Amino acid sequence: MEQFYQLVPMDRRDLCFLRVINLANNDFYGEIPNEAGRLFKLETLFLTNNSFSGKIPTNLSRCSNLIDFRVRGNHLVGEVPVDIGYSWLKLEVLSFADNQLTGQFPPSIGNLSALQVINIGVNGLSGRFPDCLGQLRDLYYFSIEENNFFGTFPVSIFNISSLQTISLAFNRFEGSLPVDIGFNLPNLAYLDVGQNNLTGTLPHSLSNVSNLKGLELFDNSFSGNVRIDFGSLLNLNWLNLKDNNLGGGTISDLDFVTLLTNCSKLEALEIGSNRFGGVLPHSIANLSTTVTSIDMQHNQISGSIPFEMKNLIKLNGLYLHYNQLNGIIPHTIGELRNLQAMSLSANNMTGTIPDSLGNLTLLTGLWLRINNLKGGIPSSLGNCQNLMELSISQNRITGALPKQILGIKTLSTLLDLSDNLLSGPIPVEVGNLKNLGALYVSRNQFSGEIPTTLSSCTSLEYLDMHENSFSGSIPFALNSLKSIKAIDLSCNNLSGQIPKYFENLLFLELLNLSYNHFEGEVPTKGVFSSKINISLLGNEKLCGGLNELHLPPCHSTGPRKSTVTLLKVLLPVIGSVLILLTCRIVVENRRRKLAQKSSSTLRVEQRFPMVSYAELSKATNEFSSSNIIGQGSFSSVYKGNLGENAMPVAVKVMNLKQKGATKSFVAECEALRNIRHRNLIKIITVCSSIDFKGIEFKALVYEYLPCGSLEDWLHQSNDQLEAGNLNLIQRLNVVIDVASVIEYLHHHCQPPIVHGDIKPSNILLDYDLIAHVGDFGLARFLSDRSPCTILETSSSSIGIKGTVGYIAPEYGMGGDVSMTGDVYSFGILLLEMFTRRRPTDNMFNDGLTLHEFAKMSLPEKLMEIVDPSLLLDLKPRASNSSNPGNYGAKIEECLATIVKIGVLCSMESPSERMQIIDVVAKLGAAKEVFIGGRA
Repeated sequence: MEQFYQLVPMDRRDLCFLRVINLANNDFYGEIPNEAGRLFKLETLFLTNNSFSGKIPTNLSRCSNLIDFRVRGNHLVGEVPVDIGYSWLKLEVLSFADNQLTGQFPPSIGNLSALQVINIGVNGLSGRFPDCLGQLRDLYYFSIEENNFFGTFPVSIFNISSLQTISLAFNRFEGSLPVDIGFNLPNLAYLDVGQNNLTGTLPHSLSNVSNLKGLELFDNSFSGNVRIDFGSLLNLNWLNLKDNNLGGGTISDLDFVTLLTNCSKLEALEIGSNRFGGVLPHSIANLSTTVTSIDMQHNQISGSIPFEMKNLIKLNGLYLHYNQLNGIIPHTIGELRNLQAMSLSANNMTGTIPDSLGNLTLLTGLWLRINNLKGGIPSSLGNCQNLMELSISQNRITGALPKQILGIKTLSTLLDLSDNLLSGPIPVEVGNLKNLGALYVSRNQFSGEIPTTLSSCTSLEYLDMHENSFSGSIPFALNSLKSIKAIDLSCNNLSGQIPKYFENLLFLELLNLSYNHFEGEVPTKGVFSSKINISLLGNEKLCGGLNELHLPPCHSTGPRKSTVTLLKVLLPVIGSVLILLTCRIVVENRRRKLAQKSSSTLRVEQRFPMVSYAELSKATNEFSSSNIIGQGSFSSVYKGNLGENAMPVAVKVMNLKQKGATKSFVAECEALRNIRHRNLIKIITVCSSIDFKGIEFKALVYEYLPCGSLEDWLHQSNDQLEAGNLNLIQRLNVVIDVASVIEYLHHHCQPPIVHGDIKPSNILLDYDLIAHVGDFGLARFLSDRSPCTILETSSSSIGIKGTVGYIAPEYGMGGDVSMTGDVYSFGILLLEMFTRRRPTDNMFNDGLTLHEFAKMSLPEKLMEIVDPSLLLDLKPRASNSSNPGNYGAKIEECLATIVKIGVLCSMESPSERMQIIDVVAKLGAAKEVFIGGRA
């Protein structure tokens, strides 16, 4: 039985001479006793890997003889005590990684000249890192990864020649690496600065660090060619340069790969998601046989895969997708018996899929999609009994689907055979895939009936069989697919009635049965209860269903009546019936014409009901940084052109590494599911999938609004926009649009919705400068009991967050999410629009806020704080007014009303803020004043 212990208070009389306490790797809990500060002779305190909570006792600073202090892997909170930097002058090891400490790292630690180890990673520490730590000349281990440090990292620390390990990853540091880093750190063995905001080129001086074993520079903005002489780094075993801007698409970009052949201990080469061009060096086959991972995906690499790759006998991951490779897949790949994942997708590979791939019995993922492969699917792949994901879509594969593939019972994530030339029936053995999550066989030449054995695939969530020649009815047995979320059977030859059991599939959200031969009554419950969740076009014999579907009513046979009675009933309506039939013909003709024209929005809804990762990657030029149009805490937004018709879209990709991103995605999907308003950004579709490495991927696809965000217009962050080009009436229209959305969310949705992040960057403008509110990642639902009570759902399980300057003050003190919080954010936004000053402007300090700034101006100094460009409206053209003085007074009256509304909405106390319904009414009245003044 597992034992748990609580550390009891210590008696100084018994332990006053204690020098060592080692309680590491146990199950102690509770706070660290203050009495520990009485152990004046204590030199070593090991509390690693327990469950201690609370703060680090300030009394511990009395232990002036402490040499080694380790509390890594607990649940400690609060700030790092400043006093330890003045009292632990003998300290050599300071380790409190893997806790929940917050605040700044105290500069006083720089006084501990004996320090050799600092390990403070995986906490919530923030602020700028103190420069004075460069005084620690004996430091050899320095790790501060996974915190919230920002700003330029102190160069002085890169001058501590004793350093062997530097880990700064997963922070927000800026600047570049010192050009002389390799000369100043001769003992460096491990350098990790991944996932920061570093720029510049990679220092050539790193060529001199002969002891270097690991170099992790991933996910920054480094650029230029890689000019490090890896031939002199003989101990290098890990090189990660992924997700940067390295290379220039030139023939010499990959010359450094040949130098890596001298690194006899190399295990990983990861250079994906850069700009490397040129031909894939055949010297890659001469890398050390210790190499286990090669990742060169998302570059511009051409050439063929060398047959000699078989030499890399320990290789378990090969990722070359999204390049320009050509030639065939070497059959020698089948000799890499340790290979577990291989992705060659989105290249120009030709030839057939080698039978030898069946020898890769450890393979868990095989991705060959978007190439020019032909021939059949080798039945030998059935030997890969560990395969979890197989994707060969968008090739020219022919023949039947081998039964052996359907015998791979480990297939659980994805089987994607879509966009090929496969034919024949789906074998009944498909029922063996009991754990399969997604089956895509669309756009092939499959025929026959839908196999009833699909009912055994009880884990199936996505089933896409559209654009084939399937016939017969939908099997009743599919009612066992209790986990199904999306079904697309469109564009086949299916017939019969729509199964009523679809109503009872609780997770079914998308159902496309278009262009078949279904007949009879359309159900109305479950997935059929919302028009946006179903598509039934092209089935001429359907009836009933929701009124919004505009289907004819279903007629049932009633009691027999006499001919006279029937005539009395029917004759008066014959004329009406004829008129209705005529209208219906006209409507149907127009509908067909509209379908032929295929408006961009309709095309997306029909053609992309379940858009894939690869399609989004292609649409955004492989998520190129040049396509980024916005970034937030949990996501990046890319401009893209989706599908064959290149529909312009905005793709919001969630950063799932960021804590809370998944919940933000769920919250946004949940909020957008049933809301409709002209001033909301229209969502086109959602992608919840995995990328080619099996990593979870989530994105939302919105209509693209070309005129940028309100943030761009106000503060010129978009170079294409001109300063001051939103006049008074345009700004007034925008705030009315935004206020109308908030009123709709609060008072016309059931349950009411709180947006949670109203700010200029979340408001986009279309060509007519009509505002559209987006980003519902922080949205919360309210219960019917009280407008200030959170509805208990999964989407409300995380603490309320927002954007500094716009978030209501009560949220920062732990207050519940409420409608008044949105009103506060709107008030700040309104004041920002008409003063053109951000709430975080440098002028707002020492208690002065944008709210106070505006409040103090009313009424006499109002014209001194408004955006000067708005004052141009005080000079009307002659045609606008015969009384310029009266016109100016009306404008001032309008501005005074607007600023007063902003002030009342942003009051510190929620009870003093305006109701959003009143806001909309008063803004409308202010607009009338303005229009009246111009008449």
